[in-house]
Amino acid sequence: MSEQAMAHWAEEYQDCIWESGGQGPRAWDCWSFFRHVQAAHFGRRVPEVGVDASNIHAVARAFGGHDERARWQEVDAPSEGDAALLAHSRYPSHVGVWLEIDGGGVLHCQNGAGVLFTPVNKLAICGWGRVNYFRPLEAA
Repeated sequence: MSEQAMAHWAEEYQDCIWESGGQGPRAWDCWSFFRHVQAAHFGRRVPEVGVDASNIHAVARAFGGHDERARWQEVDAPSEGDAALLAHSRYPSHVGVWLEIDGGGVLHCQNGAGVLFTPVNKLAICGWGRVNYFRPLEAA
């Protein structure tokens, strides 16, 4: 998952692939993977969002206008399990989970790559020019 060996529950996902509409157990899109990790590892129920994950514009619109956003508060300093909304430009089009491993980074399922862990210092190098972090209101 990263260049350094990591002893973390996230390792169980290292061979998972990206698939639009994927619902696991080994194939996911970014939202279904985010939902699964939130439920399985943080006890949080996150609703389905009916969107074609391979259509980046539809994903950006879904993230921007979905009612679920009201249940999450933006934070400056992320903690384990927080949502990371990633954008190549102005609007987020991808979601992952912040993990406190290898100096911090995002566990996410990306089209063409599958599930991967991207350390915070490599997000921009990977094209994610903007990252915003969100925490559920009950945990804020």
